[in-house]
Amino acid sequence: MKSATLGKRTSGAEVTNISGHGFWLLVADEELFVSFKEFPWFKDASVAEILNVEWPQPHHLYWPSLDVDVAVESIKHPEKFPLISKELRLTKRSSRQAKARR
Repeated sequence: MKSATLGKRTSGAEVTNISGHGFWLLVADEELFVSFKEFPWFKDASVAEILNVEWPQPHHLYWPSLDVDVAVESIKHPEKFPLISKELRLTKRSSRQAKARR
């Protein structure tokens, strides 16, 4: 006997809690922590923008209000995805150099 084709997924990703350090995201049956340190583009987002999350594919999340795409794997293992926001790349030395040039 062959099973019928599965329909559309009914449960999506859900933000379950937000703190000053990040937010918890329920994806399928797994709760993941999204750190503002590792994902700085969420730090200044409104609660409504963070809550507006879509799960279009099993390995992919999307926040349309922020136009941010995040791979689920990068939340689970941020050390494997060392991309850092340009805002965080400025060191004290480079900041001083920039001020000196003005």
